[in-house]
Amino acid sequence: MSIAGFFRAVLPGLVLFATLTYAQDHRASDEALVNRIKDAVIRELRKSGELDRAVDSGIGRYLERQRAEAEQRERREADARTSKLRPVSKSRDHIRGNPAAPVTLVEYSDFECPFCKAFHSTMKRLVNESNGQVNWVYRHFPLDTLHSKARKEAVASECAAELGGNDAFWKFADRFFELTPSNDRTDVDTVLPRIAREIGLDRARFASCLASGRHEQRVAEDLREANATGGRGTPWSIVVSKNGKTYSLSGAQPYAAVKQLVELARGKQ
Repeated sequence: MSIAGFFRAVLPGLVLFATLTYAQDHRASDEALVNRIKDAVIRELRKSGELDRAVDSGIGRYLERQRAEAEQRERREADARTSKLRPVSKSRDHIRGNPAAPVTLVEYSDFECPFCKAFHSTMKRLVNESNGQVNWVYRHFPLDTLHSKARKEAVASECAAELGGNDAFWKFADRFFELTPSNDRTDVDTVLPRIAREIGLDRARFASCLASGRHEQRVAEDLREANATGGRGTPWSIVVSKNGKTYSLSGAQPYAAVKQLVELARGKQ
């Protein structure tokens, strides 16, 4: 029985109860009478179990409403953060895949992060299998408190790009993740010159660029942007659809999950 039905059933009795009670003790105040009626109703509701069911239902609705409001608030906050994403630029960004692809995945990555190492392989596969529908933009997010070598490695990748263009950047990144063990165990003094040599860069010019520090500002800008867009760890990615709608992606998600998000951005779901 619903609460409304219960009240319809017991209301005549309650009225009679109130009348008799008042007749027996006409000096009782209205407040006392109301309290006795209320107590009687609550006892009956508890006895029938209707009160417990109503409380449970009310709590459930309240929690559901709170959860929905929290999700909406988080979505608004996420949209506000990702709106700070700098537009992709061919002249500045490192782009892998079709520059005119309808979906772009902007990744903020740390060269010493083991999860970034795994995600790098995932992204290579995604771009290769996308038939020109996805491109991948690499930006820097060195976590200095965890990886003291990551910022220097990021600068080295920019030196590779300066000396050899976009292709050299991606060759550097691919080879670095292939060679190194992550988590600050990289011997940068040995590995960085080796990679530069393997990908065909002039070793002296590469060393000079690295020593100059002229790309440190670029790395710092990417890092600030990663934080501003909501990044709290690496890899931190934002998927951008052709109409500019953004979808955030935190961590080294598996291939299937990334592909599903890309399909959503393409409007395929």
